[in-house]
Amino acid sequence: MVDAREKPHAILVSYPLQGHVNPSVHLAINLASRGFTITFINTHSIHHQITSTTAGEADIFAGLRQSHGLDIRYATVSDGLPVGFDRSLHHDQFMAALLHVFPAHVEEAIEKIVRNSQPTVKCLIADTYFVWPGKLAKKYELLYVSFWTEAALIFTLYYHMDLLRLNGHFGCIDRREDEINYIPGVESIEPKDLTSFLQQMDTTTVCHQIIHKAFMDAKTADFVLCNTVQELEPDTISALQQKIPFFAVGPVFSTGFTRTTVMTSLWAESDCSRWLDSKPQGSVLYVSFGSYAHVAKGDLMEIAKGLLQSKVDFIWALRPDTVSSDDQTPLPEGFREETDGRGVIVPWCCQTQVLAHPAVGGFLTHCGWNSVLESIWFQVPMLCFPLYTDQFTNRKLVVDDWKIGINLCDKVRLTCVEVAEKINQLMVGKSGDEVRASIKNVKSTFENALVGEGSSEKNIDRFIREIEGKIRGKR
Repeated sequence: MVDAREKPHAILVSYPLQGHVNPSVHLAINLASRGFTITFINTHSIHHQITSTTAGEADIFAGLRQSHGLDIRYATVSDGLPVGFDRSLHHDQFMAALLHVFPAHVEEAIEKIVRNSQPTVKCLIADTYFVWPGKLAKKYELLYVSFWTEAALIFTLYYHMDLLRLNGHFGCIDRREDEINYIPGVESIEPKDLTSFLQQMDTTTVCHQIIHKAFMDAKTADFVLCNTVQELEPDTISALQQKIPFFAVGPVFSTGFTRTTVMTSLWAESDCSRWLDSKPQGSVLYVSFGSYAHVAKGDLMEIAKGLLQSKVDFIWALRPDTVSSDDQTPLPEGFREETDGRGVIVPWCCQTQVLAHPAVGGFLTHCGWNSVLESIWFQVPMLCFPLYTDQFTNRKLVVDDWKIGINLCDKVRLTCVEVAEKINQLMVGKSGDEVRASIKNVKSTFENALVGEGSSEKNIDRFIREIEGKIRGKR
């Protein structure tokens, strides 16, 4: 598609969390396969975690360059904290470093790449949650592409925080609890389905500062790429397109992504395939609460007891720091022994390989956006237990809008009895059959979006044509 003499060169900066690194890597591969030169910037910390768990090379794209000839270059910079610092345990310090210290390090790297690289750098692609891309793009005369790794619904809620504040649904002592029906492109949403940051009373935290500044910055972007599918969020996307050049290009992963040659996992992965091979089709529940958020000790105990009572076979990817870095044995006493044979507990695994296995029939998930997209791709219905940030809004999409999952907890307090009931509803009940039928249809929507005339394929092609036009216009 791209003339080799006019090969666009883009710097792509990934947000340093697992859920952002994965789609950023896939976007880099996607654009490079269409003729772009990409220089991918990771943080020292993320790079260290990836390479220490895989004994990988100094350049995570080296194997892909050799096997596919893609021009993806690689650089790492400090996020402002020591590599060994526990970012999950000290979340606010980590966020403060990204807000105040990281920008100087990334600017130094960008300046060096812009000055020394061929072909000439024309474009900066950066995660929407960064607060600096618009300013740096302007300073170095680059086009600015904001990459939103979550649902369009989340983007538009943050984009319209001023409306939420004006109408008393955010940032007020007497916060309204009635439905929200004034966001363009959103028919209605309950306050309980807003992201956790939009539900909080204290709006002065470092995370609120980041979101506010990031969306002020994103409004200056030349383009926004979003990891969603046009047909899944048509009204929201259409309304956003009235305001900004917004392109739904998801799901941003290769259809062969279970065998990707770029390592991105931050933990060593256990291989569960042999155990899964011994189980009947659709009989295993996969349990994972993602790569970052913590689960309250009481909730985790009830989930474990509910798994025990359900009698369902399961794989549980239980990070050592799921409850806290200081509590690495959070399960009830005797749980491992009582579930021996029907349950496998591992610190981490390759989620896509597990979801792809025919033995897996359900996913107890925190509703991170990558997990939602991967569940849809492999047609594994979800049992939803959101913990943090966008996950509450993702649950609304999964359970209420698309009907491809069930709420784990309908009460204020999670109980093992309800956990066992909901697991059995999903795995063997009529509700599970209904969500299985729905997720099959949504998977078809994904597949259709990614083929030649599909919406995501056409959107990425249109984005490339427009960015090439802007590059030519700047000469």
